Amino acid sequence: MNGAESLVRSFVGAGVDVCFANPGTSEMHLVQAIDAVPEMREVLTLFEGVCTGAADGYARMRGVPALTLLHLGPGLANGIANLHNARRAATPLINVVGNHALYHIDYDAPLTSDIDTLARNVSSWIKSDSTAATLASDGMAALQASLTAKAGSAGQIASLIVPVDACWSDAQGVASPLAPPAPPEVGADRVQAIAAQLDGDSVIVLDGAGLSLEAQVDAARAGHVSGARVVFSTFPARTDGGPGSPRIDKLPYFPEHVLASLTGVKRIVLAGAATPVSFFAYPDMPGELVPEGCAVHTLAAGDEDVAKALADLADALDAPSGGYAVHEIGSQNPGTGRLTTRSVAACLAMRMPEGSVFCGDSGGGGAAFAPTQQAGSNTWLNLTGGSIGQGGPAAVGAAVACPDRQVFALLGDGASMYTIQALWTQAREKLDVITVIFSNRTYGILETEYRRLGVNEVGDRAAALFDLSRPDLDFSSLAQGMGVNGVRTDTVEAFDKALTDALEAGGPHLIEALV
Repeated sequence: MNGAESLVRSFVGAGVDVCFANPGTSEMHLVQAIDAVPEMREVLTLFEGVCTGAADGYARMRGVPALTLLHLGPGLANGIANLHNARRAATPLINVVGNHALYHIDYDAPLTSDIDTLARNVSSWIKSDSTAATLASDGMAALQASLTAKAGSAGQIASLIVPVDACWSDAQGVASPLAPPAPPEVGADRVQAIAAQLDGDSVIVLDGAGLSLEAQVDAARAGHVSGARVVFSTFPARTDGGPGSPRIDKLPYFPEHVLASLTGVKRIVLAGAATPVSFFAYPDMPGELVPEGCAVHTLAAGDEDVAKALADLADALDAPSGGYAVHEIGSQNPGTGRLTTRSVAACLAMRMPEGSVFCGDSGGGGAAFAPTQQAGSNTWLNLTGGSIGQGGPAAVGAAVACPDRQVFALLGDGASMYTIQALWTQAREKLDVITVIFSNRTYGILETEYRRLGVNEVGDRAAALFDLSRPDLDFSSLAQGMGVNGVRTDTVEAFDKALTDALEAGGPHLIEALV
């Protein structure tokens, strides 16, 4: 057994059995090892950004990491945008990046680069000097690191940079998994101190491990009995909801809207969340979005046991098991005639199967969040790091992780083109993914931000940098070219029919919604 096979067999033995791959020459021994170990599922992607985004979506749904298999520094670099999103989501993920033999690096061959520096931007654990004798145990250390909660935005990505001679040389066998440490519990004194101050002038902000449905319930219990309002961070990694789940809003996006939503708040309590900050700096706008005179308290940091802290907080308040506001089943009326973002959202909520998974990106897809909470149980995977092009790849990973659930990728037309190759993998793997393109022929968020400069009239040259026409993108043809059925719609009736047909047929479909 060589080093590559010892690594793959060790991962499979530890329950890591999916690899999203875009390999090259330096990874051929790893490819051979995957071929020799049928328990490892290989999923080919045509672009590394699809590879990394799919691994992110998979782990957000399963709670265990998938592998990426990437080719040297350029391959890792191509995948960094979605690794950035995964880092901000604290997704457990393991990059296996091939490298030259260490003795070959000094020759400065064309694909030589400083892979460690690239990995450092998105990784909380890096190893780049493995030998055949240590490769399997190094893989288990990477797995342990990926499952260990970290403070702040360090994330849970482990990057194992593998010299090719560590792959081809003889190894000693497989390695056993290493148990990750349990997150430390929050002390009773901290919980009691916050419980004593919690009142109607307080807001509890949930993120990280505070986003689980159980944690939402405990936060809602605490909020109900104390009068405190409970909110999600602006871009939560994963939320589960639907009728009967706690009714929790997200903090807005624009800083002035965040501050307006916090008017009168005297205490912000963080549960797995960071202090609210502005996504970007703006003139005459504070970067930290905390009202003047408002105190910020940390109930539990991201590397602590957030869920237990929320349960302890609810118990400290003697909160009843119910009584908090929940989402209720509501009817959806998409209307008729010309298609709008709102009518698309209503159609999605009206037709979605129970347990649907929605993968968001930039664009109009967020409009479907509220109506889907009234329709059926659902999971949302959100754009955590602001690096667009996540939705399609995340949908690939979610569908691989949960083949019994319908997955939707809700994409803006501009964002979809960053990782349009995800469609090919959806077709090849026969995944139940319906991609909805909110097609308005523009980078809408950029025009909005430009007008926020105080511009009343957008000049022609500026407008050209937001415009996605000349030529118009033909998404149905792009989809067909990658093996996915594609339809263009511009009325509610046509969109509803296309959605119904796609759900009945199963497999991957794309619906372009001209809004």
